[in-house]
Amino acid sequence: MIVVADTSVLLNLCRIGQVELLARLFHEVFIPMEVAAEFDRLALQAARFQGLTLPGWVRQQQAPAISAVLRAASLDPGETAALALALEIHADALLVDERRDHQVAVQMGLKTIGVLGILLQAKTSGFIPQLRPLLEALERDAQFWIAPAIRQRVLQLAGE
Repeated sequence: MIVVADTSVLLNLCRIGQVELLARLFHEVFIPMEVAAEFDRLALQAARFQGLTLPGWVRQQQAPAISAVLRAASLDPGETAALALALEIHADALLVDERRDHQVAVQMGLKTIGVLGILLQAKTSGFIPQLRPLLEALERDAQFWIAPAIRQRVLQLAGE
């Protein structure tokens, strides 16, 4: 499976020490240069992401020219480039958490997977023993907000 990742997925998984799950779950992980730049900027400026580094196995690729349709969606540059790259390389999925990005991606015919979906897939695949401690780490360390109903549903799906 070939995927394109947005910045937030990479940052949050790096923050809780689980970014290697992407390499285990997916054949190739691509990011556009804008996502790499945003990752580096946030790793320098945002206290919760201080000192994180982008894994060397993540493949960086220049995004194609941005279409008028994507520009009209009013996403940030990294999100827009990730969508454009996913469309260009016919990615199997876009790794993204923000609701607006998800909506635009689905409208364009892309499958999306967020951090919680990645962690659930890792649990189902036997790559992690428990999901609950990782959800707690996301909330505590990455300041990742999880709606109580979503948290309960994900834990139920994980059998926890």
